Amino acid sequence: MEIFKYMETYDYEQLVFCQDKTSGLKAIIAIHDTTLGPALGGTRMWNYATEEEAIEDALRLAKGMTYKNAAAGLNLGGGKTVIIGDPLKDKNEEMFRAFGRFIQGLNGRYITAEDVGTTVADMDLIHEETNYVTGISEAFGSSGNPSPVTAYGVYVGMKAAAKEAFGSDSLEGKTVAVQGVGNVAYTLCEYLHKEGANLIVADINQASVDRAVNAFGAVQVDVNDIYSVDADIFAPCALGAIINDNTIPQLKAKVIAGSANNQLRDTTHGDIIHEMGIVYAPDYVINSGGVINVADELYGYNAERAMKRVATIYDKIERIFEISKRDGVPSYVAADRLAEERIARVSKSRGQFLQNGKHILNGR
Repeated sequence: MEIFKYMETYDYEQLVFCQDKTSGLKAIIAIHDTTLGPALGGTRMWNYATEEEAIEDALRLAKGMTYKNAAAGLNLGGGKTVIIGDPLKDKNEEMFRAFGRFIQGLNGRYITAEDVGTTVADMDLIHEETNYVTGISEAFGSSGNPSPVTAYGVYVGMKAAAKEAFGSDSLEGKTVAVQGVGNVAYTLCEYLHKEGANLIVADINQASVDRAVNAFGAVQVDVNDIYSVDADIFAPCALGAIINDNTIPQLKAKVIAGSANNQLRDTTHGDIIHEMGIVYAPDYVINSGGVINVADELYGYNAERAMKRVATIYDKIERIFEISKRDGVPSYVAADRLAEERIARVSKSRGQFLQNGKHILNGR
């Protein structure tokens, strides 16, 4: 992998390699874009097969956070960290404290958070060395469990998608097929049930299914049948890459709106469902409630303020559909354009400010 060529091609700003021999820390911090503000993105710990694989993952994830944060309306750029190691075997206090010192050394250019393979306890250890971390324990001013807030964002985003598909954002009487009934999806089901939606659920964990059936009168189906049920809305809330060649022909829903990451196996599948007339709420926008919530910690967490910002996901989804129709592109492309246009506006404004400042100095 030609790292500088890759960074130049996709306009990355910085790649930081961090090692601490005593603790065994091997970490890579990727900062993609800080036009909107310091880069915010979680720390992932994974037992990568090769160092190149770890670098590629850090770069890919950092760019994704640029788009997620921009589309969410946050004044934050995109970054990500990967720590090479087995999260079940290789963690120790010294590792995360050493990593915290590396973050502190970036002087606010990068702010981290919990991600795959890391926990709130790990974030607390990082917090011992730096304030540039979110998702810490509530005792330190954290926003707590992000699942309910993420679920609320998916709920309001689903309403916006329903309005686009059916002419009304009411979900009363609509049938929603929910794939996966984990923490986020369970709370989503609660919102849907209260509005009078009918629920069909599937999950590999029977206990999760039973909880939804008992609480909301949901109908259980096999995990392989959730795609083909008669439903108005399909809500993927588990695995990624589930919109693919095998599942698309089975879909009867007119709307796809759920919390799962990377729902499209490939961009071509986004093109296909667009051509079919299925309304798709892009995943990284509709599930951005969690990052909006933790970002509020940077201002001194206020739950009411955070929830008001999460509610604007409705407006973001509506704007994506407007761009989709304006440019004649699928909604997944429109979501990228929403983010890119915001970054471009801020970049232009900043450039004009600097240019005007230069003119003033020259006029002295």
